[in-house]
Amino acid sequence: MRKLLPVYITLLLFIFIIAQNVSAENIHFNDYVYTLKSTDISKHSEVIKNEYFTQNESKDFWTTSIDIYYYPEEKNPLKFAANFDKEIEKQENMLLLKFIQNKKQDIAVISYLENIIQNDTTYFIYNICKYEKHPEKGTLVLKFAKKYVFNTKEEITKIARDIKAVNNDYMEQMIILQIPEIVEKEIP
Repeated sequence: MRKLLPVYITLLLFIFIIAQNVSAENIHFNDYVYTLKSTDISKHSEVIKNEYFTQNESKDFWTTSIDIYYYPEEKNPLKFAANFDKEIEKQENMLLLKFIQNKKQDIAVISYLENIIQNDTTYFIYNICKYEKHPEKGTLVLKFAKKYVFNTKEEITKIARDIKAVNNDYMEQMIILQIPEIVEKEIP
């Protein structure tokens, strides 16, 4: 038995390390667990994107998603968010819902709607983006997105009511949500 004790301890440590790595790649938001399913590293701008989806969803089919973007060259998250706010205002297919800045913590949060037509289907994408400083260099952006498909005016009205009811709560959840470390390797 004493000879097996070091083996058991090593096995337990190994399981603990593996469990830590798996949980580090999950995001818990609004009673759902999002798992890292893909990474994208831009060769031109060095921007890294990590894409998280719920268990049965993927890049090709999703209703909600969470993305993390790392912009190593963006030094000021508040200015970066303000510039994006201006871009939203210029777009005809986007509607700014709310823009909040916390200058003491260097955090900004933006919520907006985007109208998309794809494959003869019209839908809204409700987005919330949180901007904050990366601990070493650059800016991190945490983005929650939810698709709403609609066909009638009544459905649009219902979507507007639903979003209005949850927007402040979702923004508060995003503010306190810790952004996991960026994964720079390809996901198989």
